[in-house]
Amino acid sequence: MSPTLFKIGNLRIVIYPNDHNPPHVHVIGPEGEAKFELKTLKCFFVKNFSKRDVRRMQEFLLERRELLLEMWNDYQA
Repeated sequence: MSPTLFKIGNLRIVIYPNDHNPPHVHVIGPEGEAKFELKTLKCFFVKNFSKRDVRRMQEFLLERRELLLEMWNDYQA
C-alpha cells in the first residue's frame, strides 16, 4: 500500500513509488479516484467525483504543489 501524504476528509492523496511520468498524485476516496498532473494540476483521470469535487481538490493541491513535486522526486529516486 502506498503512503498517504495528505488526507482531506475521507480522501487520501497518494504518490506511488516508481510511478510513470508526468509527476502526478492520486486522490483516492471510498467511491472514486482522480489523478492530477502536478505541474499544471490538470485532472487527467476521474471516476465518481463531481466537477466541483475536482475543483476543490485542485485548490488543495495548488497550495501544496511545490511540496508534492519534491515528494514525487523523492519517491521516484
